[in-house]
Amino acid sequence: MSELQRPASYCEQQLIKQIIGGSYTAGSSLPSERELAVQLGVTRPTLREAIQRLARDGWLVVQQGKPTMVCNIWHDGGLGVLRSLVQHSTELPAQIVPQLLAVRLDLAPSYTAMAIEHHAEQIVTLLQTALPLADNAATYAQFDWQLQHQLTIASTNPIYTLILNGFRSFYQMMALDYFELALAREHSVAFYRTLLQAAQTRDIDLARQASQAAMHQSIEFWQSLAANIK
Repeated sequence: MSELQRPASYCEQQLIKQIIGGSYTAGSSLPSERELAVQLGVTRPTLREAIQRLARDGWLVVQQGKPTMVCNIWHDGGLGVLRSLVQHSTELPAQIVPQLLAVRLDLAPSYTAMAIEHHAEQIVTLLQTALPLADNAATYAQFDWQLQHQLTIASTNPIYTLILNGFRSFYQMMALDYFELALAREHSVAFYRTLLQAAQTRDIDLARQASQAAMHQSIEFWQSLAANIK
């Protein structure tokens, strides 16, 4: 346990790892409180705190006088589960990344078009100030996050921003690998320039189409990157 990590947080993370890893499967019950506290090396009050957090987010079901049950997180989990999953990316099933990218494909064109409709001038300023970018993965990863974050804010629908923020650390970590591909940087520059044109002319349809094309390309590039890693 890290010296700076609270015992309840440590306990919560260990239980998540065991659920993701299959040690505790959906529909099974956790060991008794006494046994589990000993296994994890924490006090029972600390364990209870962690279990209550996990129950709140949809990992567990707690019922008075009954064993604590493991949920089917894919059916019963919420945004708290999703946030926890991306924080444990090394234990994730391989299909999670393309599934997350597919969700981004559904969301990004909508919030991009809305941003151009409501606050095109903010996007123009951001792009004109940042471009051209230094040709390295770190710079692209940082800017791409900044752009997507600003687009969600400019869309005027704060739910987009809340969803995106839940992926901040995961997004930035994956982006570093993604932007190591020179072709990914090249295509992103093309997207940024097209988006700048759409913002300058307030062309909502162009913004939506450009975002959709960029999201499709990111899925293709990520699949290529994952295949090479294998």
